[in-house]
This record gives sequence, structure tokens and C-alpha cells, in this order.
Amino acid sequence: MSKSTDKIEVENPNTPGRTERIDRAKYEAMRDALLPVLPDAPPGLKVAEAKEALLPHLDENLFPGGAKAGWWLKAVQLDLEAKEVIARADGSPVRLYRL
Repeated sequence: MSKSTDKIEVENPNTPGRTERIDRAKYEAMRDALLPVLPDAPPGLKVAEAKEALLPHLDENLFPGGAKAGWWLKAVQLDLEAKEVIARADGSPVRLYRL
């Protein structure tokens, strides 16, 4: 895989216009595990509930024993929020759902 395709640029809704480059395979694996577990409407799932639901769907080679899944979940969550693919329900704790 070339250097241009093994990374993906991600956004953060808290810092508009700024991007970071992260591992594409891990990003895509986390995104593909996260989106199907999120409901289509509020109130959505708490982040911890989403993580618990997606862990069985992660590639064990990329996330052995779920290692670093929390960090990757947050990175993907923020990027998908910035891209308006998912949203947070009002109130606390943070609950996520698909748009």
C-alpha cells in the first residue's frame, strides 16, 4: 500500500478546518463496526454502549483483544460528526445516532 492510500484525513467538529492523517485500515474497520450498531434516531447509544456493541465486529488483527478501540472509536466518532454522518443527542451523557 502506498503512503498516499494507507492514511486517511479526518476532521473534528471542535476544530473546523483542521485535519489529521490516521491509519486508513483501522479507521475503516472502526467506522464499519460503528455505523451498523448505532440507531437511526435519538436518543441513540451511549458511547460505552456503542463500544460494547461494536467490539465483537472488529478485526482481531487490527484491534487484538479490543486494544486501542476506545481511541479509534473517538477519532471515528468525531470525524463522522464533522461530516454529519452521525450526531449527538441533546443532553448528557453523550449519545450517538446515525443521521
